[in-house]
Amino acid sequence: MDDPRLDPYVRLTDVQLRSRIEPERAVFIAESPEVIGRALDGGMEPLSLVTARKYLDTLDWLLAKMEARAPEAPVFVLPLEQIAQLTGFELTRGALAAFRRPPERSAREVCEGARLVAVLEDIRNHTNVGAAFRSAAALGADAVLVTPACYDPFYRRAVRVSMGTVFQVPWARIGTDPHDWAAEGVPLLHRLGFTTAAMALRDDALPLDDPRLKQAERVALVFGTEGDGLAASTLARCDFTVRIPMAHGVDSLNVAASTAVAFWELRR
Repeated sequence: MDDPRLDPYVRLTDVQLRSRIEPERAVFIAESPEVIGRALDGGMEPLSLVTARKYLDTLDWLLAKMEARAPEAPVFVLPLEQIAQLTGFELTRGALAAFRRPPERSAREVCEGARLVAVLEDIRNHTNVGAAFRSAAALGADAVLVTPACYDPFYRRAVRVSMGTVFQVPWARIGTDPHDWAAEGVPLLHRLGFTTAAMALRDDALPLDDPRLKQAERVALVFGTEGDGLAASTLARCDFTVRIPMAHGVDSLNVAASTAVAFWELRR
């Protein structure tokens, strides 16, 4: 338990601590064999793995993949009680692995060749971030861009909810000003040839199935937080405001559900 190589796993339940330390240490945590496997398949570099003896019989395939990718990465087999003491929660998904964070990519780079991308503006819920990536992977979005104030897609819960698709869908930060990413970000999207569509409830909003969106060569869909929605400066800069038609008096969907509907409608 005193091994410094276990430091990345300490107090994983402390959200504030993890969000501050993980990027600083250039590490992220993947949870469950399936997610760890996707991280390895996505070219991520493992630093170590933690599991309990009761799970070893089911992990032969994963350990073989770990050894092939990074034979020097240690595998710690600890009693469940010690893992709970280390991490702050009971290990029920078989394994945890620490990975080195890959170098950051630019928005221009991840948008190269993309037709449909999502921009997540200031989404401060790890579950919604992870679910948006899972929708993007499943329904054919080409990339995800996150604003400076959006939560980290490589945070442990976001990775888990995404089922590891954060390692499959290219993503990058867009904009540098956390208070107005769109001042820099929307003009960049325009220069890259994207029609920008802000998902919001407004009287002048186009329905999602409007032909102008279907005919656009490249579309960037911008999604905001539940409650506050998109910033006024973002709405002012986008080409269109777009809504999902609703029934039974429902005015909106959860942002994660909205991404799935929009990706499905605009898939090619």
